Amino acid sequence: MNQYPRTGDYIYTYAYKPDEESLCYLEMRSLFGEDTQTKVIKSTYDINPSRSPFIKERIEVLFEGNELSEILKQVEVVDMGELTFKVLFVKINDLASTEKVEYKQKREIEREIGLIIEGEADVHRPEVTFGLVPFKGKWYFGLYEKNEAVWLHHQKKPREYSTALSTRVARAVANIAVPNPKDVKAIDPCCGIGTVLVEALSMGINIVGRDINPLVVLGSRENIAHFGLTGDVDLGPIAEVKETYDVTIIDMPYNLYTHATPEEQLSILKSARPFSKKLVVVTIENIDHMIKDAGFDIIDRCVAKKGIFSREILVCK
Repeated sequence: MNQYPRTGDYIYTYAYKPDEESLCYLEMRSLFGEDTQTKVIKSTYDINPSRSPFIKERIEVLFEGNELSEILKQVEVVDMGELTFKVLFVKINDLASTEKVEYKQKREIEREIGLIIEGEADVHRPEVTFGLVPFKGKWYFGLYEKNEAVWLHHQKKPREYSTALSTRVARAVANIAVPNPKDVKAIDPCCGIGTVLVEALSMGINIVGRDINPLVVLGSRENIAHFGLTGDVDLGPIAEVKETYDVTIIDMPYNLYTHATPEEQLSILKSARPFSKKLVVVTIENIDHMIKDAGFDIIDRCVAKKGIFSREILVCK
């Protein structure tokens, strides 16, 4: 396949349920520096679509135009060589009515572009997939990549308990805490069974775990190893953490193993202050006053709901 200069733009499409919207938007702000009221975002940030539980797919933009005819002209230079390909008209449910294209027309446009591209088309098992989408009055064409839903493979753990975060929420929390893993050192000092650790480690985040309960430390280590990941989980209280970390993630203990009293919760937060440059807290109750008393400021937040049960996620500095 011949190479083309990239535009440096990416288009990401999103899928989330109504009760996930707040969490999705906080993750979007963390990854892209902004959120959007539609289920699509155009950005210069290069984010692997499989990182997010809410991103459906990504197009790395090669060509753009005000009219479809401009795209048809530009793809004339594409030569696939020995590689097979397909063209996919990306489906976005909440586009403006002026940008909606009917199913039959989409298939016709896919075929038209496919006939222009030099090479062998394979709609079933292509080696390269191209994506096409109209967005905000323009047309975009580029390399298509689908989210592989990695977190789904992490749902069945050897050790688990019912109050642990879901893998979707845990993955979003890891992204909120560490949107760019490069040179970032993170800790989960109340890691429990390791749900956040597994998601973070699977995305290449440099994170260590810790817990005061020996049973969950063993369970966390087993879960990490089960998925072929490598990460340290130490036994001990948060007050004994010696190193400094760029990010600390704390899912406040409230399960059958460890239920922290308000005094213990405040103690956990105060213990985290000396070694944390940034703090992301997951809590089932309002602890704004504790955050302030511990010396942190809340800079962003969201609510993650599941039925009538909800958690707050607080981003603090």
